[in-house]
Amino acid sequence: MAFDSDFNEWVREHFDALGRLEIKRLFGGAGVSVGGLTFALLDDGVVWLKADDALAEAFEAAGSRLFTYPAKDGRTLSLGYWSLPETALDDPDEAVIWARRSLDVALRKAASKKPKK
Repeated sequence: MAFDSDFNEWVREHFDALGRLEIKRLFGGAGVSVGGLTFALLDDGVVWLKADDALAEAFEAAGSRLFTYPAKDGRTLSLGYWSLPETALDDPDEAVIWARRSLDVALRKAASKKPKK
């Protein structure tokens, strides 16, 4: 992953309708959160949005790519993040719709976790 402060600013502007974004360095790239919920990763100029099975189908239908990376043992792993569809790259309104769907996934996942003792 690569951290790019100029790209981070583009993301802030593109997703402005979501409210205050928190962008933090993460493994050389960045994680994007709203209200403490991480819903996106940034890497090499790509916005990767969190998805569950249903949203993954929608991303795939929109032509998005699944985020994968090589493991040390040679396997290819995935974190369940999909690239922002190309049609949303020049359309902040569409981008925000996809991002809100990803935020919903993050919220459901957080709600399903057992509370810490």
